[in-house]
Amino acid sequence: MLGFRKMNDQSDVRKAAESRLKQQAGFKRMIGGFVVIWIACTAIWAISGAGFFWPVFVIFGTGIAALFSGWDAYGPRDNGPSEQQIDAEMKKFGGDDAPGSS
Repeated sequence: MLGFRKMNDQSDVRKAAESRLKQQAGFKRMIGGFVVIWIACTAIWAISGAGFFWPVFVIFGTGIAALFSGWDAYGPRDNGPSEQQIDAEMKKFGGDDAPGSS
């Protein structure tokens, strides 16, 4: 079988869908929290004299975290190795009778 392994039953598909939706909801909550932190830091900066814009460090750091979390929540899914890759690895270990070999 070529391509990625498919999920065998509906319960696996349902668990994967639920997990993805939970990640997306968590990402949205995290972004909301980051925005509150950004506004608070910017307000403190403005009240304290508006010198060097130090909140940029907070925004940059949390922005990196948001980028990686967003990629996990909305990016492509890794379905694991393909059957062809598994067969090739089995051959490396001496398993010449791998399912895909003839």
